[in-house]
Amino acid sequence: MEEILVESVEEASLDDPVLVEGLPGVGHVGKLVAEHLVEETESTLVRRVHSEHFPPQVEVDDDGVGSLASVDFYACPTDGRDLLVLTGNHQASDGPGHYRVAETFLDVADDFDVSDVFALGGVPTGELVDEYTVVGAVSDADLKPDLDDAGVEFRAEEPAGGIVGTSGLLVGLGGRRGFHVACLMGETSGYLVDPKSAAAVLDVLETHLDFETDHDALDDRADEMEDVVEQMQQMEGQQQAPSEEDLRYIG
Repeated sequence: MEEILVESVEEASLDDPVLVEGLPGVGHVGKLVAEHLVEETESTLVRRVHSEHFPPQVEVDDDGVGSLASVDFYACPTDGRDLLVLTGNHQASDGPGHYRVAETFLDVADDFDVSDVFALGGVPTGELVDEYTVVGAVSDADLKPDLDDAGVEFRAEEPAGGIVGTSGLLVGLGGRRGFHVACLMGETSGYLVDPKSAAAVLDVLETHLDFETDHDALDDRADEMEDVVEQMQQMEGQQQAPSEEDLRYIG
């Protein structure tokens, strides 16, 4: 097994493409957006990346067939600029691997003549969110005005601790290589998969890049998760503090 192996699956011609990255992270926000884009466009799997830096496991399909952990690039045409969408179930599991894999992702973007990159993710608030804000970070301050117009907020030194993993490295490494990179992060509790936060990020992306997709499937997932949250809140409300009689038997 090579350290990193890029498998060419199919070729596709893209019009002025942008790279959109959505891998597992806080609230699975970026991954939900990326999967939505793949499902709601006439997408084509074009590249598959394997690496010894991914977790040592195989993914088993519905027929019981296992395959090495990987991430995928999809060519996704839209009514605006076309998208090269990077998604999957894994990120690198070690520091050096994160750097090497991120450089490989940028190499693939180069192969498709991408100049603009959007890394998608979530920023944890530690509590349930009512109004979903999208927080941004960019590789160059000149990118901020257009993103401001699309509804992105830029906050000093936020997220606290910086942006980790692939999304952060795409900003840092991509900027050094001349890509125009923006990281769009939806506010989320950080406790649950958050389709509502993903919908907020998708809205910003579509506004900024001037394309549209059908949001029904993502909205349905958001409604399902809202039901789960309500059930959890009800269960918490049913938990009563112990009575004095109960406390006498503790210890």
